[in-house]
Amino acid sequence: MQNYVESLSVSYAAAARAVALALAEGEKRGVLVAATVVDPMMGLVAFGRADGSMPHSVETSRRKANTAASSRRPSGWMQGDFALALPMGTDNLLTNIRGGFPLVFTGKHVGGLGVAGGTPDQDAEIGSAVLEALGSTLAAT
Repeated sequence: MQNYVESLSVSYAAAARAVALALAEGEKRGVLVAATVVDPMMGLVAFGRADGSMPHSVETSRRKANTAASSRRPSGWMQGDFALALPMGTDNLLTNIRGGFPLVFTGKHVGGLGVAGGTPDQDAEIGSAVLEALGSTLAAT
């Protein structure tokens, strides 16, 4: 019997680049954002926030990243009662607000990205632009 599990994680270099790209994309669009990258177990890898961004964006970006990393799906997909119960049932670790994306490279799930500070649509557009720039896809094995 094997007594350990091997796991993958986004590198700090890729995480820091994702955060920088998110802040730059937000600035380009006139949106002051916070961006968080976590590993698949929701451990913080990198974080940044634009000067002047809203204080609540810090935690919201983390929750979006956690949701994407743990569900391996973009945040915002849940419906009805499940979406409402999610924050309560996870002690506010997760959220259903759009703007969270799983990080997948060469088919391997390595973490999650969360962007917050604009509208959910703006956050999702910024996150999508970051994924494209990084070469991340949405499908994981």
